[in-house]
Amino acid sequence: MQGPDDGVETSFGTATSSVSAAEVARFDRLAERWWDPRGPMRPLHQMNPLRVRWADGHLSALQALHPDQPLRLLDLGCGAGLASEAFARLGYDVLGVDAAAEAIAAARAHAVTTPPGRLSYRVASAETLIAEGRRFDAVTALEVIEHTTDPAAFLRLLSGLLTPGGIVVLSTLNRTWRSLAAAKIGAEYLLRLLPVGTHDWRRFVTPGELADHAAAAGLRLADIAGMMPSPAGREGPWRIGRDLGVNYIACLNAA
Repeated sequence: MQGPDDGVETSFGTATSSVSAAEVARFDRLAERWWDPRGPMRPLHQMNPLRVRWADGHLSALQALHPDQPLRLLDLGCGAGLASEAFARLGYDVLGVDAAAEAIAAARAHAVTTPPGRLSYRVASAETLIAEGRRFDAVTALEVIEHTTDPAAFLRLLSGLLTPGGIVVLSTLNRTWRSLAAAKIGAEYLLRLLPVGTHDWRRFVTPGELADHAAAAGLRLADIAGMMPSPAGREGPWRIGRDLGVNYIACLNAA
């Protein structure tokens, strides 16, 4: 990694940006409570260990090919850094990037200790990094693609941010009637697990759409798994399985 990035870029107001200004404003309003495990980001706190553990299985395999230097990881759409900190503790060289300035401020404030890997944050967009010629061994985009303005264009950006042989790990929500019932109506309106308006079900991406968009972007779907609540699970409140009907996580390889 090229070192800490403290610049502020706000290209999300342009017509060509992958970032929605409305989404940025929504997540900025949540910044102060992002790290509260009982607050509005409680579902992410519960899901995060599983997401990071699954991603690490693929990242560590890539790291093993280059054992002499830490893997350079871009955590795009990092919010206040839940996954970024976890990846840094695993020894990766992490740059967390988000267009929400308040969320990045919360991420920096929380990162009070130095984990084994290097960790820095930046307010920016994928387009900014592309324009600067930045490239990374791996990119994670966890619960991000469903908040972008154009999923196909977003995947092209992710592809353009990779070094040869790099990988993308992303997690998202499938567009099914089950996800409408569970992740939208249930989580936001009935159980109040998420703030109302967090998700737009019409923006959810099916696994088939993801594979097609990835192929068009020069990426290959290498692995995919469902993520399911598991209240009595031994490994935490979420588990990996074959059911892709609501939440899923995927690894894409540079073709």
